[in-house]
Amino acid sequence: MIRRPYIHLGMACAIALTARAETPLKPAILAPWTGPYGGVPPWDQVAPKDFLPAFEAAMAEQRRNLQAITANPEAPTFENTIAALERSSRALDRVNILAGVHFSTLKLGEVGKIEAEVMPKLAAFSDEIVQNGPLFKRIEAVYQGADKAGLDPVQKRLAWLYYTNFVRAGAKLNPEQKTRIKAINQQLATLSTRFSSNVLEDETNLFTVIEKEADLAGLPADFKSSAARAAEAKGLKGKWVVANTRSSMEPFLAYAENRAVREKVWRTYINRGENGGKTDNKAASAEILKLRFERAQLLGYATHAHWALERSMAKTPERAVALMEAMWKPAAAQVRVDVTEMQAIIDKEGGKFKLAPWDYRFYAEKLRKAKYDLDFGEVQPYMQLDKLRDGMFWAAGQLYGLSFSPVKGVPVQHPDVTVFEVKDAKGQHLALFYFDPFARPGKNSGAWMNEYRGQEKLDAAITPIISNNCNFTKGAPGQPVLISWDDAETLFHEFGHALHGMLSDVKYPSLAGTSVARDFVELPSQVNEHWLSTPEVLNRFAVHYQTGKPIPAELVAKIKQASTFNEGFKTMEFLASAVIDMKYHLAGGQAIDPIKFEREELAKLGMPEEIVMRHRPTQFNHIFSGDGYSAGYYSYLWADALVADVWEAFEEAKGPWDPAVAKRFRELVLSSGNTQDPAAAFRAFRGRDVNTDALMRKRGFLK
Repeated sequence: MIRRPYIHLGMACAIALTARAETPLKPAILAPWTGPYGGVPPWDQVAPKDFLPAFEAAMAEQRRNLQAITANPEAPTFENTIAALERSSRALDRVNILAGVHFSTLKLGEVGKIEAEVMPKLAAFSDEIVQNGPLFKRIEAVYQGADKAGLDPVQKRLAWLYYTNFVRAGAKLNPEQKTRIKAINQQLATLSTRFSSNVLEDETNLFTVIEKEADLAGLPADFKSSAARAAEAKGLKGKWVVANTRSSMEPFLAYAENRAVREKVWRTYINRGENGGKTDNKAASAEILKLRFERAQLLGYATHAHWALERSMAKTPERAVALMEAMWKPAAAQVRVDVTEMQAIIDKEGGKFKLAPWDYRFYAEKLRKAKYDLDFGEVQPYMQLDKLRDGMFWAAGQLYGLSFSPVKGVPVQHPDVTVFEVKDAKGQHLALFYFDPFARPGKNSGAWMNEYRGQEKLDAAITPIISNNCNFTKGAPGQPVLISWDDAETLFHEFGHALHGMLSDVKYPSLAGTSVARDFVELPSQVNEHWLSTPEVLNRFAVHYQTGKPIPAELVAKIKQASTFNEGFKTMEFLASAVIDMKYHLAGGQAIDPIKFEREELAKLGMPEEIVMRHRPTQFNHIFSGDGYSAGYYSYLWADALVADVWEAFEEAKGPWDPAVAKRFRELVLSSGNTQDPAAAFRAFRGRDVNTDALMRKRGFLK
């Protein structure tokens, strides 16, 4: 997942979201970054109390910069308008980054209240920019005169991007409509902030306490010890706590033998944001949907989904829905087969119950063992976080010539964070990589990539600063951190986003790195997962935490043989969320009860009762904590169609490490940012448009 390193600015263009300001400002969070590597984030000088005045000062500076653009007596040109816009918000970008990281990973004390106050102000400022008539006229003049001015293709694309983003945000509306758009965006900013804060509060304050060690039967020793440490941290020494996060819930459901406790953990997790009281998100999600529809109508679109997909690879909701429908039937069919086989195991063991959602992962592991003699519990002792991190670094070195070395002496925002310098094949500095792997109070759940500083070459070569953020459970002091196979895939996934940011090689900041269509941005991340399961990575880096011996070849063979096992569940869990997301945003202006809508629409689709949405409505941060993935959760599936085709390109050549294919992928996808249409970028890499049969083969639905 991509989480932008700056505060979401409504529907406006993300204007100049990188590095420097022209003159130093106080406090330190406003000033240009100093130190090595072109400057580093001054985490040691950041005080949350400074965020509000810093935002006000930074917005004032950008207003002055915009005033200089609009007051320029010279005719609009690319340089005095578009390039000037790219430079206009340097100080605000830095404040956005420093505050945004606090809002997502250090939300303690007064930080949440500060965020709630800041977000509507930023939404209003975003609208102030896009509703600036003289500024828009200059942008429009450059865009319309691009051919006559002799702009190169990249400059034309950037001019088009500014023009399109301003129009899509309401630059051509009448004054009354603009006023209403501004009010809607401020309301959405408030509601989205409240939504994500409520989810975080339920994840922090609602957890499962286990009184008896017998109720932990079946769980690996490292899970038990981490649950004991979690309990002690909450003043419950002698008990065990299962945190209300996916990284704790999933292994518990997969291995805990006590069915009643499995159900309790499952219900605590899936009911986040739906428990009544001040953290309940039902009303907030319904209001967000209503406001998004009204805004889309004002902007001239049938629904929010039509607005959101206009600049995607899918282009229309209908095309996205068609792909999801194509996957639904084979996924549902595979689920029915798997459920029948799991129910047979239950019956054979003398169980007098029907398979329920809190049983699915537990009996899927039993079925995997029966079919492939593969128990991922046997794999986990080889899944050491530090070793796998080194493995993903090594893979990047083999593919792209990168090297990673630890950096000491630069400020970090938390003691868990480690920093690495990234160098290219010539030994030249390329990027900094900040790694923040562990769950903690005040940190949003899930995993994501941030750009603290994007790459650019507008006035000088600016190197990127990238972070990966996860929520793994910290091990006991002095003990290695063991993660699940799924968590290892997440590790490689987010690092794929990081590579997209680190390998960016463009001139203009707004076109750099991951600033691409939502259903293209997941391509680099999802394809990077594939290198985890290669023998070259596993043999070197999947080593037993006690013996140091590499994972046995027969176990690797079993992993490969079982690679499509449980794809029905994985696909259906995802598809349910993606389809409901799209249906929410295609529903028009009707008042929606999100829970009732979820239940009724999934029933119409024939959702297997043994599975629930991966992200239920009251906790669906992807679509309700901001516009980012709204009507766009399908993008993971769309990207996976591209991914499957890309991986087959490697397989058709000399395999996963083919240097020629890796070079093409780097140059045409990873390094090019948004300098061309993503469909054209894919076509340049593959020599044709995507073949979705590759996706069906990858998931085992097409033999």
